[in-house]
Amino acid sequence: MNLNQLKLFYVAVKQKNLTHAAAELNITQPAVTKGIQRLQEHYEVVLVHKLGKNMELTPAGDNLFQIATKIFELEKLADDCMADFQKENLKHIKIGASESFGAYYLPEFINQFNLKAPKVQVTLEILSNQQVVENTIDLKIDIGFVSFPVIDKKLNTIEIVQDEIVIILNPSHPLAQKKHLTADDLEGHMIIMHEEGSYFQKMIYTLLETSNVSVTMPIAFSNNEAIKKAVEGGTGIAPISRKVAAKEIESGKLIALSLSSTPFYRTFYMIHRKEKLISGPLGLLVNLIKQ
Repeated sequence: MNLNQLKLFYVAVKQKNLTHAAAELNITQPAVTKGIQRLQEHYEVVLVHKLGKNMELTPAGDNLFQIATKIFELEKLADDCMADFQKENLKHIKIGASESFGAYYLPEFINQFNLKAPKVQVTLEILSNQQVVENTIDLKIDIGFVSFPVIDKKLNTIEIVQDEIVIILNPSHPLAQKKHLTADDLEGHMIIMHEEGSYFQKMIYTLLETSNVSVTMPIAFSNNEAIKKAVEGGTGIAPISRKVAAKEIESGKLIALSLSSTPFYRTFYMIHRKEKLISGPLGLLVNLIKQ
């Protein structure tokens, strides 16, 4: 097998366009076409029905593309691994995290890491949970942090932090004098929600479905700061991480109550590709977070 020809085939299928594939590979379009034709001749099997704007893979072509994807993912992993052994000032760690963990937990760990490895650059990108998973699988980031356990054969998932979930209220809210809340206490109140598909939205929907309680949920925000400001202004109440609202709770701007007589926790998880070498600077950062 000629890996160069396989790469032409892989990029062409990924781009779904020979012109774009040629541009990515910095070669001519006829060279891409010829490479794919030679690959077909080598295997003595048809890989694509058409070469052009509407490339259609045959079953053999689809299988070969899946194999090629794994090969070139491993190639990228090899490059990343070897980069760890280059000069220290060239090192770069890319992290993806959901908002709560990325904005309120990770900065402390990154600060500790910078004291131990000041020449290593750390880039943190705040993403949705699903984007973190996808970017980790696609090797766009080295490690990711999400608020649910990920089941994927390409990933390792490790429990990192227990995060207490509370309901925040304005101190003047009628429920603010209670010691803790029950589902029945929420009846008729306005709950400010997180964006569609978020952990908190799923949590509240599950609670309401199991308790037959009716609430008002006309407002949803995509970030924690907006939610806290809305609750401070008396718009409603909201589920949130105690860590996220710690400053406002301490200052008295917000009241935090549990949704039961005992604290309720969710778990944050670290994810990375199974083939990813967790050593060197990346290993140092991971160990700081796991402690």
